[in-house]
Amino acid sequence: MRSASRRGSWVAQAVVTLAAVVFAVPVIYMVDMALRGPAQSFSPRFITGAPTLSNFVTVLGHLSLLRYFFNSTFVAVSTTVLTVVIGSLAAFAFSRLRVPFERVLFPLLLAELMVPLASLLIPLTVLLKFLGLVNTEWGLIGPYTAIGIPFALVVFRGAMDDFPAALEEAARIDGCTDFQIYRRILMPLVAPAVMVVAIWQFLFSWNEFFLALVIVTRNSVKTLPLAPLAYQGDFMTSPGELFAILTLIAIVPILVYSLLQRSFVQGLTAGGVKA
Repeated sequence: MRSASRRGSWVAQAVVTLAAVVFAVPVIYMVDMALRGPAQSFSPRFITGAPTLSNFVTVLGHLSLLRYFFNSTFVAVSTTVLTVVIGSLAAFAFSRLRVPFERVLFPLLLAELMVPLASLLIPLTVLLKFLGLVNTEWGLIGPYTAIGIPFALVVFRGAMDDFPAALEEAARIDGCTDFQIYRRILMPLVAPAVMVVAIWQFLFSWNEFFLALVIVTRNSVKTLPLAPLAYQGDFMTSPGELFAILTLIAIVPILVYSLLQRSFVQGLTAGGVKA
């Protein structure tokens, strides 16, 4: 039995290692291309050597790129905060309060998870144009938040349902209102779920490209994923600068997940085992 379990463990480790290598190769190639000089940009070699930071210096010298970065940060942070607040409040209502037509409303909200983003582009564009939010940061924050709320609702309600009603009853005996129960009792207890929703929503908002491409056309409002479009075309002569921008775009999600991956995993597994 022990030999079989060890063999299975080795196989699992080998599969995970192979998957890590497969996913790491494109990232390594992207960084290597970003560190190549103009003379090595079109070399077929995987690793050329003699790295240089000239491409990063060039792209960071463009004020428009810094503007894209600040726009992405504002949109991602605002969307994350709104999604956590609205999603947790909605989950508290469904979990602890009596919501009219709950059996209809809750599945209806979750149905948004099955709707592809591409099918929402035309109605969203028409609605945002009517509201005057095209080419504004809030024209992205609103749809991003609406897209993230169903996922947040699932995570928060699952976490809140795990705690016994005795906590709520004791708080009501002490004179707590519904909002005080939400803010002072449940939210601290579901902190792992908050981390899951916050990380998930931040990464989605930071990396989203398709909706931003349609809603935003003004350079002063564009987000960072739209920056590589400046280097598109058949006569692209600066691949090193393009890959430098792609590397800068990828750095933030990699750092966020690397620093918070333990909290993310704990949040996903919280409530999975009940006493």
